[in-house]
Amino acid sequence: MKQPLNFAWRYMPCYKQSFLNAFPEEAEKIDLPHSNVELPRAYFDEDIYQFISSYEKVFDIETSLKNKTVLLTFHGVMLKAKIYLNHAFLGEYVSGYLPFTIDVSGIAKAKENRLVVIVDSHEDNSIPPFGGVIDYLTFGGIYREVELEIKPNIYLERVLVSADRQGIIKINPHLGGNHSLNYEISHKLLFKDEVIKEFSENELQIEHPHLWNLDTPHLYTLLTTLKTTSGDDLVVTRFGFRSIRFEKSGFYLNDKRIKLIGLNRHQSYPYVGYAMPKGAQEDDADILKYRLGVNIVRTSHYPQSEHFLNRCDEIGLLVIGEIPGWQYVGKDETWRNHFLDFVKRMILKEHNHPSLIANGVRINESQDDHELYAASNSLARELDPGRPTLGVRNFKNSELLEDIYAFNDFSSEDLSHGLDNPKTVEAGKAPVLVTEYLGHMYPTKALDSMERRIHHALRHAKVIDDNFAYDNLVGAIGWCFADYYTHRDFGSGDHVCHHGVLDMFRNPKYAASIYASQSDDSFVFEVLSNLTPGDFSEAIVGVTHVAT
Repeated sequence: MKQPLNFAWRYMPCYKQSFLNAFPEEAEKIDLPHSNVELPRAYFDEDIYQFISSYEKVFDIETSLKNKTVLLTFHGVMLKAKIYLNHAFLGEYVSGYLPFTIDVSGIAKAKENRLVVIVDSHEDNSIPPFGGVIDYLTFGGIYREVELEIKPNIYLERVLVSADRQGIIKINPHLGGNHSLNYEISHKLLFKDEVIKEFSENELQIEHPHLWNLDTPHLYTLLTTLKTTSGDDLVVTRFGFRSIRFEKSGFYLNDKRIKLIGLNRHQSYPYVGYAMPKGAQEDDADILKYRLGVNIVRTSHYPQSEHFLNRCDEIGLLVIGEIPGWQYVGKDETWRNHFLDFVKRMILKEHNHPSLIANGVRINESQDDHELYAASNSLARELDPGRPTLGVRNFKNSELLEDIYAFNDFSSEDLSHGLDNPKTVEAGKAPVLVTEYLGHMYPTKALDSMERRIHHALRHAKVIDDNFAYDNLVGAIGWCFADYYTHRDFGSGDHVCHHGVLDMFRNPKYAASIYASQSDDSFVFEVLSNLTPGDFSEAIVGVTHVAT
């Protein structure tokens, strides 16, 4: 049984030892997700959210705890959290962009549980993505959901599922709790609420599966039940039957070649940073798929909300996942251990998403590091052998340890050139994917001159042209989806990088219509001009561009 713990918290933007016993009367009543500070729209210092804050939640448990395991899960806390339940210290946990779970059995009680969370949102140079400068802000607070789970004394920790276009399902249940207890595991396979098969094996083949693809992203549900003398445990897993492969000639989904055209996404929003609920996360996926018409998104530069990924599964939007980081690679053992731990936790979190087609296991735009990246690739292939790995660099002729050579191509300087020929990357037999382009090469604000906004759109159009022109290029993913907050070292002096085809509020710039015009799914006819003579030199409108 799951019990959400997202409402009726109390919050203090500071920490005192006395909070462990009682919060003051002036504590603010808040709900989760929560940002530790309300941000200005622009022109603020990143120190504004880097402080220690305190959260309190009092709750009852809605079911019997006899012979049960009680698990407390935080899906996202930036950056570290000290957890206290009923005055017992449960430890300090590093979350950042990934969930963590604590076994609170024997500490949790039926009534009046008092949970206190002390959140440290300072940047910590021993934890990725920190250590050097980074071109985005990380914000603070308990910015994703919290939940309680009541399970038997031996339980299903997770169920990993792989399924291909031939209808072969492979199931890998991970058990938690007391492994010495007797148990039985069984499965039910459902499609559209109809039971297709009941079975107990961890491998099965069905005939004529409905495939997951971009146009009809069919999803199946697997009900996995663990039966014990102390009760049953049920895990519901959603997945899709599909096969993927990357070749020099392109990306293939269910043996159909698809030219990848997409955008990078930061998960930040005005005023609240990362603290947006399910609906807004889903809306971003819908905007990418339906308003912008792209077929892939890269989760730059960190694991993102399960709500966003679930929606990508539902609508048929491909995803490339990525580990937290930006250029800097630490040499100390603590930093490197955190990095490998994040690789493991990211893959376990995101394994079952059919939309996910590659695991990013290299720090974005970092220099080669054979020891670290050999370890991260090995770990990814062990945990998720059905998905290729990639690593993003911003230079050519890099040591390739991944399955895909991912390259940020910022060679476009004008309308005469969009992308370099992939042959110049010298990736050998490996597929080449451009994972960023433009962005800082031509930042454009929503209120810039019409001339600049038009040129911004045409620059994106030229790159898209070159993407389709090169048959030896898997695809190209633009920088980026929407404008985002950044450190003082970057941006336009207002702590915003105006690199998006949308602004931070998800309002389109002219460049957005260039992407929308590439899709056959909806009618697009966007005039890239207001056609007002008074806005043009000599009152001559001149050449007018239309995205259609």
